[in-house]
Amino acid sequence: MSFLKAPEGNEAIDVMLLLEGTYPYVHGGVSSWVQQLIRGLPSLRFGVVFLGSRRADYHDVRYEFPANLVCVEEHFLMEQWQHERVQPGRGNAEAFQQSDRLHQALREPDTVDFKASLADFAKLLRDDGAGLSREDFLYGERSWQQIGDYYTRYCSDPSFVDYFWTVRTMHAPLFDLIEIARHLPKARMLHAISTGYAGFLGALAHQMHGTPLAITEHGIYTKERRIDLAQAEWIRDARNALESSLRQDISYVRQLWIRFFEGLGRMSYRSATQITALYDGNRERQIADGAPADRTRVIPNGIELARYRPLRAQRPPEIPQVIGLIGRVTPIKDIKTFIRSMRTVHANLPQAEAWIVGPTDEDELYYQDCASLVDDLGLGDCVKFLGYQDVRDILPKLGLLVLSSISEAQPLVVLEAFAAGVPVVTTDVGSCAALVHGADDDDRASGSAGATVSIANPQALADAMIGLLIDAPRWQAAQAAAIARVEMMYGEDLMLERYQALYGDLVATEEVH
Repeated sequence: MSFLKAPEGNEAIDVMLLLEGTYPYVHGGVSSWVQQLIRGLPSLRFGVVFLGSRRADYHDVRYEFPANLVCVEEHFLMEQWQHERVQPGRGNAEAFQQSDRLHQALREPDTVDFKASLADFAKLLRDDGAGLSREDFLYGERSWQQIGDYYTRYCSDPSFVDYFWTVRTMHAPLFDLIEIARHLPKARMLHAISTGYAGFLGALAHQMHGTPLAITEHGIYTKERRIDLAQAEWIRDARNALESSLRQDISYVRQLWIRFFEGLGRMSYRSATQITALYDGNRERQIADGAPADRTRVIPNGIELARYRPLRAQRPPEIPQVIGLIGRVTPIKDIKTFIRSMRTVHANLPQAEAWIVGPTDEDELYYQDCASLVDDLGLGDCVKFLGYQDVRDILPKLGLLVLSSISEAQPLVVLEAFAAGVPVVTTDVGSCAALVHGADDDDRASGSAGATVSIANPQALADAMIGLLIDAPRWQAAQAAAIARVEMMYGEDLMLERYQALYGDLVATEEVH
């Protein structure tokens, strides 16, 4: 489905953004960054392909489309195949043999040529009747036999039913991606804002049409999926509770999902002309995960400083005893650790309040757990869920911004807090330590803009918050360091210049090849 249909005629879109589960339906750092990128480069005509699970999982569009966003498509990968009329058959024997060879190759990631594997995959799912069709995969007799054979040979702990549905759920969206890639609107370049299904769509489109592909990762997709999968309650493990407690390895089905996304990531990296990360640590992780080092670069986030400088004048003269966590209420943000830390803060600073500012509908069960935890700890008077808000209305009222996340990359909200004159306490994840304490010797000379603590440590988080709130000179020094750092290194203009250069390099490199 398209909100904005691609322009007719031969005129190509300049940049087609490939997005998974973010813009324009979900508020958050990546979605805000996409809006910022499109608006910040008005001379380029952008398109967006949104990939989601099911239409019912998303609410209304959350962003006003900029004038230079000329094409928006949406595709829901978990819908079509689950509602098709069954068409059983034998299936193409040669296609299943090709599929088996491809799977065997991908089981040896240190030796496989992932770009060649992508070409084999695109050929396997061709639509000329000689390949593997969706119907053959979902309902074919040979598919049933192949899944049963793999279960017998490789599966170590779940029931066959769990394994069967895992394989179907995992692979069925790939048939949609092939079709989307075949009919993708004409574009001068593709820019996938993750690996996963979005990056794989970019790799397929590059394979089919020769369109140059860039990949940008805010967080490392495979790392974040590993965290999600480790916590996922919908994956059923066959081990009993005692056995699970004695073994540290994760279940076969979880491993299967992780290997699947790692394989998609490697094929995406090998197809990309340019690959960017937000900081050096993530660039090194990309290279370790299969990205060619000579195609990688770092482009830090940046913010429109003029939008946040005026907020400094709106701050009260005293340090507000209000601590804000601005982010989605989801497990990866570890809201529960923040709530637990507030028990200690409240005991020492009874007047202090905690505002949790962000959407609560992305994981409603987790939100309910968090709300129950607030009640259980007797914190209903000081911990408040405010839902989504304009951060510019919130930041002048905060004494501290806090992130308790178990995974981050380079959070935009930290830069926004710096620009508004708010010190920050974060967990030591992603580039947060570099943001707070400085990225190099020259940067560190500006001082610390707050504090960093270990993950899942409510006491350390509470101590850091209390330490800043009760020590006015230290708080003021942190505020000064925050403002100096963001003004010097994280302005939007520099970020946009780098992406403009990236797009130029993308086309130039492809023309050379």
